[in-house]
Amino acid sequence: MLVATLVWAPMCFLFAPLPYHRRYYWTSRWNVLVIWAARTICGIRYQVKGMENLPDAPAVVLSKHQSAWETIFYIVLMPRPLVYVFKKALTYIPFFGWGIALLRMIPIDRSKGRDAMKQVVEIGRKRLADGQWIIMFPEGTRSLVGSQEKYKVGGPRLAIETNVPVIPVAMNSGECWPKNTFIKKPGLITVSIGKPIYPEGKSALQLLQQVENWIESEMRVISPAVYANPDPLKRPPAS
Repeated sequence: MLVATLVWAPMCFLFAPLPYHRRYYWTSRWNVLVIWAARTICGIRYQVKGMENLPDAPAVVLSKHQSAWETIFYIVLMPRPLVYVFKKALTYIPFFGWGIALLRMIPIDRSKGRDAMKQVVEIGRKRLADGQWIIMFPEGTRSLVGSQEKYKVGGPRLAIETNVPVIPVAMNSGECWPKNTFIKKPGLITVSIGKPIYPEGKSALQLLQQVENWIESEMRVISPAVYANPDPLKRPPAS
């Protein structure tokens, strides 16, 4: 990843004058390379369930978050360009941040609270109208395998404000690419995509509860051994 980033990020400036879709395609070849390297070097394979659930329409993707793997992989997987809502400070990272800045993402300052959410809605509405999908991690941070962080209402609120469906996604990347560790483990990551959940007639909290219930229930389907054995020190590796 380090070598690929050092080589590819400066090249992204050559793509800057290109139309957005071509710029997005060429910049995201970094993602393709990293996912390929993770499979080839580290033995991290993946399977995807539920691709048929993806609508051919604007949507907000809300995903479980366990590692850096899914932030890289979703750009490779999804049929529409993705717009991530992320900490503005990431754009200041040399090389990596430069590439992000070219892709029409939504950087926010979390310390601004309501103003930050207002910015997400304003920019998100424009991105959805342009045919992109907004992707957010409702837990706000990476969760440990077999656990969950508190789900936040920002994603559902955006879906209600823009009147687009939510696509819930469960995945168990942390079993192969654990949070805050250098060592990667060979195994199979399952990405499970749920049916769209429409916001009509729901409050943000009701929509959030549906998303949380589906994701956390599906986690127990794709990682049964993890949830059958709550002790993280005794969990078996991914198959």
